[in-house]
Amino acid sequence: MKRISSLFLVSLMSGAVTLGAYKLLIEDSAQKSIVTQAPEYFGKSVGLGAENIDFTTAADKAIHTVVHVKNVSVRTVYNPIMEFFYGSRGGGQQQEQIGTGSGVIISEDGYIVTNNHVIQDATELEITLNNKKSYKATLVGTDQKMDIALLKIDADEKLPYSTFADSDNVKVGEWVLAVGNPYNLNSTVTAGIVSAKARNLDTRGIQSFIQTDAAVNPGNSGGALVNTRGELIGINTMISSPTGSYAGYSFAVPSNITRKIIEDIMEFGNVQRGILGIEGGELTSQVSKDIGIKDTEGFYVSKVNKNSGAEKAGIKEGDIIKKLDNQKISTYAELSGYINTKRPNDKVQVTFVRDGVTKTIPVTLVKNDIIVTEMKGLELENLSASDKKTFKVDYGVKIKEVNNEQLKQYEDELVGSIILNVDGAKATDVETVSRIIGNKAENQGVSVQLLLKNRQLMRFIIQ
Repeated sequence: MKRISSLFLVSLMSGAVTLGAYKLLIEDSAQKSIVTQAPEYFGKSVGLGAENIDFTTAADKAIHTVVHVKNVSVRTVYNPIMEFFYGSRGGGQQQEQIGTGSGVIISEDGYIVTNNHVIQDATELEITLNNKKSYKATLVGTDQKMDIALLKIDADEKLPYSTFADSDNVKVGEWVLAVGNPYNLNSTVTAGIVSAKARNLDTRGIQSFIQTDAAVNPGNSGGALVNTRGELIGINTMISSPTGSYAGYSFAVPSNITRKIIEDIMEFGNVQRGILGIEGGELTSQVSKDIGIKDTEGFYVSKVNKNSGAEKAGIKEGDIIKKLDNQKISTYAELSGYINTKRPNDKVQVTFVRDGVTKTIPVTLVKNDIIVTEMKGLELENLSASDKKTFKVDYGVKIKEVNNEQLKQYEDELVGSIILNVDGAKATDVETVSRIIGNKAENQGVSVQLLLKNRQLMRFIIQ
């Protein structure tokens, strides 16, 4: 009996030691671990996967509103042998070229939106509907900067059309469909998600693309990017690819920007651009460190343009813009994308941080052509419609004033002349020029191509 009691006591003590060791080594270790164990049910729920979403309704709505666009243009081809022997190009030979793309019907009476590059230089435009009916189209207006064009056909029936969604409400990760005519394969539908918003690709125009991984190829340009309800959230415009074909990402002009351009063309005959009149860049940890501030998010104002709404409202150099109305601003693309939906004289509530204090003030946007910026001692302004007509150009910036002492002796020739290129890039407007200059060291020279008032072209370097 005594032996059994001893064995029982030893077993009890062994169990206690084992339990204590477990509490000390295992449970304490678990409490100190930085790894969080997911519950058993995690990952077993399918959630909003593609297999749980019905794309058929959206696809059926969209394919009837997307059209095939045929662009016929004529170019002159010269004979290099004749030029070599006779030193003259002669009359050349006229050759017809055909390009294709996509478009989106936006009204039952035949207005169609597409990309400007789809219809550029066209002598004839033909639209083919999803029901195979074809019509001649007329060009209503274009916006080269944003790569949007508006066409019109006179159909013999009321047409199905796309309704615009609010692209500001599009969420990253949301399912979308791209509808178009890649490689002349009519009514092609591909699916993907929104990979990013307000994507800046450093193009000379739009800086605020919707990025998706829906497959888009040549011929998709001008087609529809729609949500799962079949509503238009963008116009497919370009792809990022080393081969020219789809390689992972495509980009669309947001529907809010597209709609504003279309409304401007229909109401005014051209695009009405309103701007804040500020220059600067988005903050990062490195930029913030370089300029000696703690904030790492927002748009840092490095300069306020003369005559601008920002100057009149009291925006100053060093302010950090956080919001425009209710739209959060972290990047230049977000700022420019929101402003591109506005017109001159629109009021925008600008929320910014100055000396650690957050303020909100109303800023009235002004017309793009009254803004003045400075480059190496030259005051520059955007071209007016009459300037473009006089000089027969569709881009450039005009020299308004010369403050550079080295160039003072040429002031009479320079003032009123047009800068066409800065460091090989098109000087489309003062904002573009400002961004180019902003990326250069202060002591670096700038190469400029100039169209003088006497219509002569010249190139020189400004130090």
